[in-house]
Amino acid sequence: MIRLLIADDHPVVRAGLVGLLSDVPGFEVVGEASDGTQAARIAAATSPDVVLMDLRMPGGDGVDATAAIVAQGDAKVLILTTYESDDQILAAIEAGASGYLLKAAPQDEIVAGIRSVAEGQTALSPQVAARLVQRMRQPVAPAPVLSGREVEVLRLVARGHSNKQVAAGLGIGESTVKTHLLRIFDKLGVADRTRAVTLAMERGLLD
Repeated sequence: MIRLLIADDHPVVRAGLVGLLSDVPGFEVVGEASDGTQAARIAAATSPDVVLMDLRMPGGDGVDATAAIVAQGDAKVLILTTYESDDQILAAIEAGASGYLLKAAPQDEIVAGIRSVAEGQTALSPQVAARLVQRMRQPVAPAPVLSGREVEVLRLVARGHSNKQVAAGLGIGESTVKTHLLRIFDKLGVADRTRAVTLAMERGLLD
């Protein structure tokens, strides 16, 4: 029996997945979560074999929740989302996800993906696999140059500081912090704070 936890902030989508997967022989839904933080907490309490994880959720996104769940123990995480940008795919895989499928995938593909992940294999939708191959074939771009102030801002963000705390720590306005972050996102080609910090550390831009 494959024990499943479903994490999605949309009640209708979550209910649909519960109904769909509960009818599959060998599957048992042991929990539901509406955000990433709740998913990590329920996973710790129920010890599922596979967690179906949406990416964008309030109260803790899917990437952070994936990292937390993988660190907890043996549960595998299968991303099931409508988003497929390169940064999101890479961030999820780097966080420890064992697979990445799109919600528009056929039912058989989702079921097969769950079984593959439960067996310790990977599961990637054809679209996602193609994007990863294309990304790997691209020449590695030189590390972008961040200004001294941008590095200071990102370093405080990496320590978990809010925009308000960063502004207070550097003696600048909160709107200025937001401007610096937007420039950092643009230079690094990312869309969120977590990925900006991760990529900056990978490229040696942060300690």
